[in-house]
This record gives sequence, structure tokens and C-alpha cells, in this order.
Amino acid sequence: MKVYFKELLLNTRLKRELVDITAEVEKAVSESGVKNGLCLVFAPHATAAIIANEHERGLKNDILRKLEEEYPSDGGWEHNRIDDNAAAHLASAFVAASRIFPVMNGNLVRGTWQNIFLVELDGPRSRRRVLIEVMGE
Repeated sequence: MKVYFKELLLNTRLKRELVDITAEVEKAVSESGVKNGLCLVFAPHATAAIIANEHERGLKNDILRKLEEEYPSDGGWEHNRIDDNAAAHLASAFVAASRIFPVMNGNLVRGTWQNIFLVELDGPRSRRRVLIEVMGE
């Protein structure tokens, strides 16, 4: 079995934003040489997440608005007494820091309208990491 790792380093500009990393993930799958297997996309951060959804401006704004509704910055969270970013931690915990995609015939399998995004929840950040692991045969 082959195992291939790639690390993406990203800068974010806003407090909350979606950063499309689809092309970089597909490139990693191609570089891996894996024909059939799995691709793990993981954000090793407590205040970021990974999602798969349509890259459409209105939907991206809707996702960010829903995150703010569910996890408002001014939600009276206990953790804010320490670091003032409890909403980002909560959103990350419930959205999830990783996604797994199939790799079939050397290609990343995703739906027609599914792009892969890093969800920045506590930006802007000068350095966000995304780890991509491709494994299979």
C-alpha cells in the first residue's frame, strides 16, 4: 500500500471565510500515484474546519451566516474569558476538522458540485496548515 503526504500552507484574510482547496487536493492525489484508495484532508487546528460543498458565492455567504447564527462571537461563552474565540472552537468541533474522500482510478471522487474548503473560523491567520494523506494501491 502506498501512503503519500502533502502539507498546504495557507493565509486567511477574514475572521470567517471559506478557502477553496479543491485544486490542491486533486493535485496531491495525482502526485501520490495512488489509483484506488482514500484521501484524508485534515486541518490540524482547533479553530478551523474542512467541508465539501458548492463553490457559489451566495451559498458560501449562507454557510458563514449560519455558522455565526449557531456559534455567535458574542454568545456569552465561558471560554471567551480566556481567549475570546470560543465560537471558533465550538464551530470547529461541530463542523469537523477533516473529511475523507474516495480515490478511484487515480481521481479524487467528489460530487459535481462538491468543492473542498478550509473553513477559517478565527482569522485572519498568516499560517494555516492543511494535511492531505492519500493511501491505497
